[in-house]
Amino acid sequence: MANDSAANIVWHPTTVTKEQRQQRAGHKSAVLWFTGLSGAGKSTLANAVEHELNQRGLASYVLDGDNIRHGLNKGLGFGEEDRKENIRRIGEVAKLFVDAGVIVLTAFISPYRSDRELARSLVAAGEFIEVYVQCPLEECERRDVKGLYQKARRGEIGQFTGISAPYEEPDQPELVVASSEQSIEESVVAILAYLEQAGILTYEKKHDA
Repeated sequence: MANDSAANIVWHPTTVTKEQRQQRAGHKSAVLWFTGLSGAGKSTLANAVEHELNQRGLASYVLDGDNIRHGLNKGLGFGEEDRKENIRRIGEVAKLFVDAGVIVLTAFISPYRSDRELARSLVAAGEFIEVYVQCPLEECERRDVKGLYQKARRGEIGQFTGISAPYEEPDQPELVVASSEQSIEESVVAILAYLEQAGILTYEKKHDA
């Protein structure tokens, strides 16, 4: 029955286009995908970047891993398949934000390259900006902001990235931020500079030749 219902679902085109929404906002939309180990500083950096975007009057929104698991992805675990489904859903939500003309910042460990590439494939070329928040495992453990590494080391948390589950570093991220070496302010400046150079922070209407 479920398959029969799915076969009858047809995509309904919208009257207002993504380009029109971007033009109204005055800037392009994109996904800033922050990936890295727990404790690397993804959420802190994503929120700092959004603060600056907001100060400039740009439409933006942060999707945070922990926050999303309180609602949309409540009930998903941390095994490989649930992690994949977690990121698949976020990729689809991020795509909607891009279509809405918003710069969306996602802060998720997203440990598997294939899942991040799937999220990239959902939006147009140039609209997915992978930001690798690079931080040595030892430093993440030293910070241990949420006390999770201690629990993982004691065996109280299974499938914990970096300890009992793998993290696959990005092959060719658009940006690498060394959070153990760069300050938040320096990292924000680098990210905003990239967005400016990529033409994300303004909208230039294309003219027919």
